[in-house]
Amino acid sequence: MAPGDLISRPGQVQYGDLLLGPGTPYRWRGITGWEELPALDSGSVARSDAHGAYPGLLLAQARTIGLDGLIVRAPRDRIGAVVGALNAGTVPRVDELPLVAWLDDRGPLLVYARAVRRSVPAGPGYRLGTIVGGAVEWVASDPRRYGVVEQVVAATLPTSEPGLSWPMGWPLNFGTPGSSGALVVVNAGDAESHPVVEFRGPVTTPALTNISTGDVLEYDIPLAAGDVLTVDTRAGTVLLNRGASRLYSATKRSVPEQTFTLAPGVTNFAFRAGPDSEPTATATVRYRPAYW
Repeated sequence: MAPGDLISRPGQVQYGDLLLGPGTPYRWRGITGWEELPALDSGSVARSDAHGAYPGLLLAQARTIGLDGLIVRAPRDRIGAVVGALNAGTVPRVDELPLVAWLDDRGPLLVYARAVRRSVPAGPGYRLGTIVGGAVEWVASDPRRYGVVEQVVAATLPTSEPGLSWPMGWPLNFGTPGSSGALVVVNAGDAESHPVVEFRGPVTTPALTNISTGDVLEYDIPLAAGDVLTVDTRAGTVLLNRGASRLYSATKRSVPEQTFTLAPGVTNFAFRAGPDSEPTATATVRYRPAYW
């Protein structure tokens, strides 16, 4: 199931397979930590010779999201099953699950989080089939919010154009235009996003260059047809066929993977490779727009 598959209208929140909000037995009155900026750690240093400070990096802490005023309604003979489903859907976990919230006309946004607190008051409401004053809280280790739909942009290696066909007729036939190896990526959000880059063979020393910054991801490795080298820039991993690590194959001009990000707006990339590479080799950038 893809993130947010169950959501159909504003006011709904989906965590894993658990759907909360209108059209479900679980209603809520307020959400906290969603539109607020997460807490920031400042690297600013006080000036020793003047007022103020030298501005340093601002690094966001984990995002805490809470649903307050949770109301659980069900027939009296099913209230236990409905509460049980809420409990089962918010158990402590090692891994994070997609948490999608749709609040307004901007559409749903996504974080990956874990439930860390759940409150279901046990009072007279159990006998009536209505429980009020509940709450659920999650913590997302990555504080950025993302577009639900993953964006995919791909390019093949540059190839020359074939030129004019001979004998010439009218209209002139210049043949199929060659590939430029260019990729154009649009991060529609307001925060930097970490892409996943996939190189597919046959190719040697595949490289992807950010034209604006000059940052390069380049790996001294031959990839046969069918091989895929996957670079996860958030995790900082380089995996061959999603198995063994090939992080050591990064060349000297390759930047640390976790610094290779997509700034808000348009980013232009160029896909290049070493000799003996085939024109069918591809570089694919997978990403989601990121928002604070």
